[in-house]
Amino acid sequence: MKIIKDKNVQFFRLQFVDIFGFMKNVAIPKSQIEKALDGKMMFDGSSIDGFARINESDMYLKPDYDTFTVLPWREKEGRAAARIICDIYLPDGTPFVGCPRGNLKRVMAESKYTMNVGTEAEFFLFNKDENGNPTTETHDNAGYFSADADDEGIDCRREIIETLEQMGFEIEASHHEVAEGQHEINFKYADAVTAADNTTTFKWVVKTIAKKYGLHATFMPKPVFGINGSGMHTNQSLFTAKGKNVFEDKKDKMGLSKIAYQYIAGIIKNARGFAAVTNPLVNSYKRLVAGYEAPVYVAWSGPNRSAMLRIPAARGLSTRVEVRCPDPACNPYLALALMLNSGLDGIKNKLTPPASVDCDIYGMCDIDMKKAKVVSMPANLQEAIEVFKKNKIAKDTLGEHIFERYTAAKEAEWDSYRIAVTDWEVNNYLNIY
Repeated sequence: MKIIKDKNVQFFRLQFVDIFGFMKNVAIPKSQIEKALDGKMMFDGSSIDGFARINESDMYLKPDYDTFTVLPWREKEGRAAARIICDIYLPDGTPFVGCPRGNLKRVMAESKYTMNVGTEAEFFLFNKDENGNPTTETHDNAGYFSADADDEGIDCRREIIETLEQMGFEIEASHHEVAEGQHEINFKYADAVTAADNTTTFKWVVKTIAKKYGLHATFMPKPVFGINGSGMHTNQSLFTAKGKNVFEDKKDKMGLSKIAYQYIAGIIKNARGFAAVTNPLVNSYKRLVAGYEAPVYVAWSGPNRSAMLRIPAARGLSTRVEVRCPDPACNPYLALALMLNSGLDGIKNKLTPPASVDCDIYGMCDIDMKKAKVVSMPANLQEAIEVFKKNKIAKDTLGEHIFERYTAAKEAEWDSYRIAVTDWEVNNYLNIY
């Protein structure tokens, strides 16, 4: 309340996400702020996809004070707006089982470790047409790590960084990515819940600042055929309550502990099973194809970036595994919960990972891949859904409510795509048949 008074905050946004990761918010005036901070703001949960039926719609927004921040772009004439991220609760005071953030908290609480996460969500900046609608015309023709003269998105990217820093982010680096119009901004890791909050906030800020520059920012995995798609490489490590990174072992030739190898084995075992969440769209599987640096194959390695799971060179407290398959369209709360429990599945069952694959997997023949026990990620959303439904840890991780509603929605999405007539079909068949 002191910050609200000092900054003259007149409007307040209570934010949360639905099961698909879309940010929602309720905007309230200053007169209602104390009521909101006490968790007494009610909303209609039946209007949110995957939340509740109409006869059980009343829900409450319980704010997490640690997520309070003033919005830099809304400070005008001495008046400001702020946001706070909320968990969803039922009228009886119990957490709502369909809240993705609350679900991740539950999964974290059931683990004896703290999961630290750093996400790297790539995005595109596209021009808009004369009517203000987004196009797939890239804002620049630059390439990987291009300098200012070629990287025309640098001013927009700089303001995104400045805005994030004002909101409390610690930015580590930024650069132009491989594809034209593609960018990446890296910020410091955090515990899983905070990392998911930061990833959701990051996407919101990127879109907001891009709009200010007359651009459209998209986290769509594969918006343009023939160039690289956007991934969300996810760096993960486990810590004890005393701050020890349990993935490190200086005596091992790779500097990894037995727990780290077991965690890797769990990720490898369950990767195909969690793909429907880490790669949630029909379009996600247009990215997961060979030839565009995408992690098509379920394998692990140290330096090899063609493997789905990579071990970055840093050791000590920075010892971690990098899971490269997720894309930025995923709901980070659900994706992190599933990856954590996948790794813990390996630890619980003392699994041993297959041998690391340190050569270019894209150049391996089928026989060599079979010998190395390398399998492919699902080829499309339908295959991913079917494997997801059979995955033993998926329902336990997400809970029955989220699992069933998420599955039904993705099956409907696939069916809608399956029966649609695409431009490709019209272009290739209309004049021939």
